[in-house]
Amino acid sequence: MAEQELRSTALEAVHESLGATFTDFAGWRMPVRYDSDLAEHKAVRQSAGLFDLSHMGEIHLRGPEAAAALDHALAGKMSAMSVGRAKYSLLLTEDGGVIDDVITYRFSEDHFLVVANASNAEVDAAELLARAEGFDVEVDDASSRTSLIAVQGPQSEQILLDTLLGADSGVEGLTAEDLTEMKNYRFAEGTYRGESLLIARTGYTGEDGFELYLPNEYAPALWEQLTAVGGDRVTPCGLACRDTLRLEAGMPLYGNELGRDLYPAQSGMGRVVALKSKEDFVGRKGIEAADLSGRPVLVGLVAEGRRAARADAQVRDGDGREVGAISSGALSPTLGHPIAMAFVSADVAEVGTELVVDVRGKDLPVRVVEMPFYRRD
Repeated sequence: MAEQELRSTALEAVHESLGATFTDFAGWRMPVRYDSDLAEHKAVRQSAGLFDLSHMGEIHLRGPEAAAALDHALAGKMSAMSVGRAKYSLLLTEDGGVIDDVITYRFSEDHFLVVANASNAEVDAAELLARAEGFDVEVDDASSRTSLIAVQGPQSEQILLDTLLGADSGVEGLTAEDLTEMKNYRFAEGTYRGESLLIARTGYTGEDGFELYLPNEYAPALWEQLTAVGGDRVTPCGLACRDTLRLEAGMPLYGNELGRDLYPAQSGMGRVVALKSKEDFVGRKGIEAADLSGRPVLVGLVAEGRRAARADAQVRDGDGREVGAISSGALSPTLGHPIAMAFVSADVAEVGTELVVDVRGKDLPVRVVEMPFYRRD
């Protein structure tokens, strides 16, 4: 796709003014870094990072049967979720493969928001619309008019308190307690300059953090306020460090650890599928009929040194037998050694198993470990 055809977020001019390096991500022109991947990664772990995630999809479902429609459409039981909470779930194919992993927020008894990955946003919206047929619900794809700004890191709560509750912040309807008492996968609503503002304690970095949803036209002003008030405590961050952060936290990436050709159980996501707590839903029959014997499973791998295995690198056992492939890998900025996720044969998936990865033609000894690789204190 030519650069002029790439979609831009409402914050593009801000990123350009900050000297960002851009990349094509799922058809969007997105900042991959501003300065140093390592410095941005470190900022999130030690203080706070500021991310533009406006390429994600936002799909609202409103109506008296919104909960029932989502119970049918998704693998989780959305009807059991309380108002003010968020829930991670999967959108499955009829055969039980994964179309996407999503987060769903419940605003009221009859209003939900489903947030989709950028690469699947249009597909997810079309699937949800099709699966809502026959239910009394309206599906509204608000992706093109919604911006998403994430503040992630141990200083994120204080930065938001200072920014959103300060004089002339433009924010109304939110209190300090709304933020300080907000637990993970909870959210609060307010307004920013008279328009809706959703603040959720969610993220994709393994750190404490928040994600803020608001109309496109107000995103630059909010970004500038967060930057000005945050000062040295907050660093603009691109997609490169977001990937190493999520890898350290053992979080799957669609297209790497999740996909239409993978069952949830292979990716360690079997618990997300509500086989016991609800009746029929799209993908249930496929999951129940699936034969997982002989199928690879996801594991974490660690190594010594500085050479990191990358996606698709071959994994072998001690006898030289090919037993799998790397799905994601990097030299961990926080831990200082190589880490990776890989799909391997079930017979070599036990924690402590010694394996070998082919890194550009050279053998790299690795060991199976529990995930996540990094967990905040």
